Amino acid sequence: MSLVHHLQLAGAGLILLALLHAAFPRRFHWKEDTARLSPLNRQIFFVHSFFIALTLILFGVLSFVIAASLAAPSTVSRTVLAGFVVFWLLRLLAQLFVYDASLWRGNRFNTTMHVLFAAFWTYLVSVYGAALWMQTAARA
Repeated sequence: MSLVHHLQLAGAGLILLALLHAAFPRRFHWKEDTARLSPLNRQIFFVHSFFIALTLILFGVLSFVIAASLAAPSTVSRTVLAGFVVFWLLRLLAQLFVYDASLWRGNRFNTTMHVLFAAFWTYLVSVYGAALWMQTAARA
């Protein structure tokens, strides 16, 4: 599979994840949990959740639609790819070191999700990192 196809697959995965955010409130009982928050904190929570999903859609569309441009060496593509690498590397590190293991250990669904997300973030770092590396190596 070519780098362009991997960039498109990464984009499709991000779009799918953004769409899955529509199911999160029900799955994670946000209505009940956020009812205990102050109105300001509740609204901040929902606004941030919306913008996370929007960011995933935008990253996904960018990766899917202009994958060939991202793979082609240019200052713009190197800058975008470097941003993606930093963003997804930090997300991977958060997955591994911020979430308390007691939240997923011993729970089959949560453990499966933890492993799947760690694998997905690793894939994203690998794809965007490989694209960036190839461009950097091509410049040398």
